[in-house]
Amino acid sequence: MHIDLLACTALYCNVSTYIKGVGTILTDQLITLFEEIVGKENVQTSSVHRLAYSYDATAQFQAMPDAVLSPRNTKEVSEIVRLCQSKKIPIVPRGSGTNLAAGTVPSSGGIVLLFKHMNSILELDEENLTVTVQPGVITKDLIEYVEQFDLFYPPDPSSMKISTIGGNINENSGGLRGLKYGVTRDYVCGLEVVLANGDIIRTGGKLAKDVAGYDLTSLFVGSEGTLGIITEAILSLIPRPVYKETMLAFYDSLEQAAETVSSIIANKIIPATLEFMDQATLEVIEEFAKIGLPTDVEAVLLIEQDGKEESVKREMEQIEQICRENYARNVSVAKDEKEAEELKTARRAALSALARKTPTTILEDATVPRSKIAEMVRAIRRIATKYNVTICTFGHAGDGNLHPTCLTDVRNMEEIERVEQAFAEIFQAAIELGGTITGEHGVGEMKAPYLEWKLGKEGIEVMKKIKDALDPTHIFNPGKVFAKSAKKRVVVSGGSDSTRAKDPSGI
Repeated sequence: MHIDLLACTALYCNVSTYIKGVGTILTDQLITLFEEIVGKENVQTSSVHRLAYSYDATAQFQAMPDAVLSPRNTKEVSEIVRLCQSKKIPIVPRGSGTNLAAGTVPSSGGIVLLFKHMNSILELDEENLTVTVQPGVITKDLIEYVEQFDLFYPPDPSSMKISTIGGNINENSGGLRGLKYGVTRDYVCGLEVVLANGDIIRTGGKLAKDVAGYDLTSLFVGSEGTLGIITEAILSLIPRPVYKETMLAFYDSLEQAAETVSSIIANKIIPATLEFMDQATLEVIEEFAKIGLPTDVEAVLLIEQDGKEESVKREMEQIEQICRENYARNVSVAKDEKEAEELKTARRAALSALARKTPTTILEDATVPRSKIAEMVRAIRRIATKYNVTICTFGHAGDGNLHPTCLTDVRNMEEIERVEQAFAEIFQAAIELGGTITGEHGVGEMKAPYLEWKLGKEGIEVMKKIKDALDPTHIFNPGKVFAKSAKKRVVVSGGSDSTRAKDPSGI
């Protein structure tokens, strides 16, 4: 496939900026109708509230919604959708705003839909090993809740302390345990979804097997809020592992650490966690967490295995030997559960720690086959040097999912252009190595210009037909996944008065 780097970088430059929400002008009559559905206290149109939901965790993207609505149940969501569909008002479903691909930025204005009231764990079914939840449940709260019953919900994105299950499902989130246990899709067995016409459907259920018709559950998982509004989910659980050990391996060479990852997998060992951090990331994490990490090494692997004690000990001994065979300077096993948790917490804090160093932190997400980790790490270093930008690399090395993270300053436009060119080449390198432009952050608006590199024109057309079938008026999260042909650089503006106007039709 021919990849036009200049064209895609130009389009990326155009979307990597502040964008004013210019989609829908809500009338007083429409505001009143929304208030009748969810209650006046759950409709916010002030500049302060709109500004608070004009951005997510993605650098350089911002757009004002016209209103922020907080429904209390599925029926209210359905009524909101019916009204929005009749007036072609965009709807952007939002959890905690931790998205890193501008996936929850309301770039076409319209309604931001919050699920702060729909945040209950509805049922734990220990016989069927399932839990039924609303979309606003915080991921870590769910994990800790089921652990009380010696059950385990494995998906653990780094944002799990604040991210929601609804957001995880829409993005098909991964996490540190993805290598052994898979990603969110592997644990979603049923959904309740509001369609674009307001109809409510249920997919899947508490079933070990179900091949009745198309797999609609999997279609909605990872759809980034573009096909329907998820209002309830049935998630599968597994027995909680009874034992685990955590290990750190230190390297004087990035490549040696990457080769170790490939060697562990080649020896048919699948750790629960196999994380990679380079020196720049280590220095910042140690400054932030102060847990005694060495800062004079080029890379560290954080490795954890869980299961039955005998097998865990045996496999960790094998892993230690593999690390030393690949020239690890030192291998250290966490002495207790407290130390192990400190190490994992420090890794999860990587983005927060890096974000303290410069005005702008751009965290990216590229995935390659496990066997290509070393080549991808070398490519990232070469590209960073070529464009004279600072890129720290960490990530879920065991499943090939790396997070090259650039420390920069959005006010320096010349540097930002070099950053964007560097990331374009990083995505290209991932594709050439048989990888993808995103392993867990999603496409959103930011990566839409690159999606064709992965899927081809034919793949994009298939996706557009699915979108047209389920959301013919394109009210669900417009501007995401599919690249627009033209973008315009403008800044956020507008106050509460700008969201309201008189419509001669009455609504």
